[in-house]
Amino acid sequence: MSATTSARPDETLRPGRIDAKPVRHPWRWVAVAVIAVVVAMMVSSFLTNPRWDFSYAFQIMQQTPVIRGLWIGTIGGTIGSMILGVVLGVVLAVMRLSDNPVLRFVAFVYTWFFRAIPRYVLLGLIGVGIGFLYSRLTIGVPFGEQIATAVGIDRDTFTFFGLDWNAFSSTIWAGILGLGLSEAAYMAEIARAGIQSVDRGQTEAAQALGMPPGKTMRRIVLPQAMRVIVPPTGNETIAMVKDTSLLIAIPITNELFFQAYGFGQRSFKIMPGFVAATLWYLIVCSILMVGQHYLERYFGRGFGAPSKKAQQQLSKIEADH
Repeated sequence: MSATTSARPDETLRPGRIDAKPVRHPWRWVAVAVIAVVVAMMVSSFLTNPRWDFSYAFQIMQQTPVIRGLWIGTIGGTIGSMILGVVLGVVLAVMRLSDNPVLRFVAFVYTWFFRAIPRYVLLGLIGVGIGFLYSRLTIGVPFGEQIATAVGIDRDTFTFFGLDWNAFSSTIWAGILGLGLSEAAYMAEIARAGIQSVDRGQTEAAQALGMPPGKTMRRIVLPQAMRVIVPPTGNETIAMVKDTSLLIAIPITNELFFQAYGFGQRSFKIMPGFVAATLWYLIVCSILMVGQHYLERYFGRGFGAPSKKAQQQLSKIEADH
C-alpha cells in the first residue's frame, strides 16, 4: 500500500521567488553630472571673480542706514502691511460669503480692482497721484467748504477730519497703506478658500447650539480654516518682504534695497550693493520659512498621517496592552 503525500494549500498557492531587477535611470546620473558642473562653475565664479567683492558687500550689510532700512522699511513695512492685509482680507472674505448681495458686490469690486493694479503703480498713485489731486483730504459735510466760503465763515467749519496728504505720503505709513490694501485683495481669496474648506455641518452644529454667527466664525470656522489659510499666507508674507523694495515709488528712503544700492552707487561698486541686499533678503526669508513650517505643523495637527512622535506613543500604548 503506497502512501501519497499532498502539499498544504498554502504551499502550493505561494508564489515562487521573484528575481526583480530595479529599473535603471541613466538620465538621473546625467542630470547629476550637469548639476555638479553648474555648481562647480558658480563656486569658481564666486572665488575667482574679484568683481563680486564679497568683503565690501559684508561691509555694506553692517552700515547703519542699511540696518535702519532693514528694520523700518523691510521688516516694519512687512509686518504693518500684513496685519492690515490679513484683517481686511478676512473681513472681505466674510463679505464675499455673506447672503447680502450689496456686501458681496462691494467685496468683489474691491478684490477685482486691487488684484488688477500692479503694486508699483498703486504705490505711485498713493505717493504722487493723490497728492496732486488732493493736497489735503477732509471728511465732513459734502460741499461744506463751498457752503462755508459762500456764507463767509471758516472753511473748516463743516470739516470733521483733515489730513495733509503731501506730508503723509512720504512716510512709511503711506507705504504700509498701499501694500496692505493690495494684500487684502489676495488675502480675501485665501481666507475665502479656507472658510469654504470647513464642512458646512460645523456651522450648522454651532447654530443648533444657539451660537451667534460672529462667534461661530471666530471659534469654530476660522480655527479649522487655518490649516488651509496658513501655507499661502506664509508665501504672501515672504513675497511682501521682497515687495517692500517697491516703496521707492512713494518714495521712501528708509528701505533695505534703496540704502544698499545707494552705497554701491556712491562707491561705483554696484554689484556688492546688490549682493548685500540679496543676502539680507535671504536671511529674513529663511527665518520666515522656518516659522511657516512650524505654524503649518501646529495647525495641521489631526489631519493626514500621524507624526513620528504620535506613532511612537501609539506603539507604546499598544505594547502596554
